[in-house]
Amino acid sequence: MHENLLIAFALTAFAGLSTGIGSAIALLTRKTNVKFLSVSLGFSAGVMLYVSFIEIFVKAKESLIKCHGEQTGYWYTIAAFFVGIFIIGLIDKLVPEVENPHEMHNIEEMNRTPPGNGDQKLMRMGIFTALAIGIHNFPEGLATFLSALNDPTIGVSIAIAIAIHNIPEGISVAIPVYYATGSRRKAFCYSFLSGISEPIGALIGYLVLYQFFNETMFGVVFAGVAGIMVYISLDELLPAAEKYGEHHLSIYGAVSGMAVMAVSLALFA
Repeated sequence: MHENLLIAFALTAFAGLSTGIGSAIALLTRKTNVKFLSVSLGFSAGVMLYVSFIEIFVKAKESLIKCHGEQTGYWYTIAAFFVGIFIIGLIDKLVPEVENPHEMHNIEEMNRTPPGNGDQKLMRMGIFTALAIGIHNFPEGLATFLSALNDPTIGVSIAIAIAIHNIPEGISVAIPVYYATGSRRKAFCYSFLSGISEPIGALIGYLVLYQFFNETMFGVVFAGVAGIMVYISLDELLPAAEKYGEHHLSIYGAVSGMAVMAVSLALFA
């Protein structure tokens, strides 16, 4: 497993720092392609839901059953899965609603009022959004990292799904900072930096867990990762996909994501 360390860290960094892609889109284009974002976010949710239930949860269960027997191992898997959901849900609850990164923004907002008006409220909103996204991305980084550490094929799929998910978050940081400062460089930097917590989360998680890593720890952490990704998909990705576009487009994207994930897992099985 540890031979995949560099690959896992590189994938996690790619996923986290893709907030910079969202910032670049906001600063360099004039119109939001809402249909594309809706399908993409739905696709990301489909990938994460499929891989969580079909691959990650199953591997966690197999690992825990091997150590603790059929019934006890299954109960441990279920408990760890819902603990993962509880942790990411608690983080979500602790983020102040007014600065919640789930509030999606359109690029057209960039052209409504003159930038650089020194609005401290907007600047505060941009900074808090960046911090909120950083807090949210910490467990996502750990989820991406551990998945890639165990299986780089799954890690690539999850990293791409998380990267797509981070693009609108980058837009959400860049727009208020650009309004407040008039600086595209500052808007890009704040947005880009908000994604750094993903590789940091991966690194801290690895350093804390690796000395205790055994079959049981792997099963518990992996089941928790599945719970985290299911929560992100249901609470963030699918609602965001619907806000950006039509309901059916987000569902088509989700089903496509599941299909692509299913085919890729079958090809590399």
